[in-house]
Amino acid sequence: MIGSSGKYSPGLTALLLLPLLLLLVFSFLYPVGKMLAGSLFDPDFTFTHYARLFAEPIYAKILLRTFWVAFIATVVGFLLGYPVAYAMAYTRGRYTLWIAACVLIPLWTSVLVRSYAWILLLQRQGVVNQLLLKTGILEQPLRLIYTEGAVIVAMSHVLLPFMILPIFSTLRTIPKELGQAAANLGAGRATTLFKITLPLSLPGVFAGSLMTFILALGFYVTPALVGGPQTMMMATLIAQQTTVVLDWPFAGALATVLLAATLLLTFTFRKVLARTGGLGNV
Repeated sequence: MIGSSGKYSPGLTALLLLPLLLLLVFSFLYPVGKMLAGSLFDPDFTFTHYARLFAEPIYAKILLRTFWVAFIATVVGFLLGYPVAYAMAYTRGRYTLWIAACVLIPLWTSVLVRSYAWILLLQRQGVVNQLLLKTGILEQPLRLIYTEGAVIVAMSHVLLPFMILPIFSTLRTIPKELGQAAANLGAGRATTLFKITLPLSLPGVFAGSLMTFILALGFYVTPALVGGPQTMMMATLIAQQTTVVLDWPFAGALATVLLAATLLLTFTFRKVLARTGGLGNV
């Protein structure tokens, strides 16, 4: 079964890969194929559902909003996550454990619970408005919940660990001697960060950004809870078409377009970064 070179035989390799292939076929390829077929054959071959998506401006607007919110959530995740990952990588002692706990514990908490927590924080009688009213900054409570800003904040919070962990793993691989050499040559901390650490950590940044962006595109629970009808995203629209309107062919068309756009952007993103050497270590 195992050759003299220590490698598995083709038959054993295929046998070991069989469970993974079956899982891929029945959990992804079959549902996606059935969804695509349902959107194209109703009952005869037609592009009616796809034409409807682009003919009615509301659906194109929701698609663009989905990509816009995902992009902003990714940018916010990078701005907040990079300092945390940097602190995790270069802090010593028990502080590293505390920072890691703050990053990992939210992953063990349900997304539903975290989304409800943001409702309690941002509602008109919530913690944020009550704090602003008691300090005299505001005279009337602000409308914070059920807005696009609330969706971005809540999604950024939920997705933050997926940005932090890839950056942290990349920062840990950067030799410490590089920073010491830069300091000996007269470089300050800011110069070392922007000239050495940040460029060398770009593979982790790109990996975290890609993961965060893709997850944000398909987010359903958080936008449905903290967003409103004016901030509907594609996942919420697809769920509405399947559970309320019961228009499965159109829901399949929406899901297919979202999947195709996601794959296209991901492929383009990786190609552009690979040509610049940004993904050389990913």
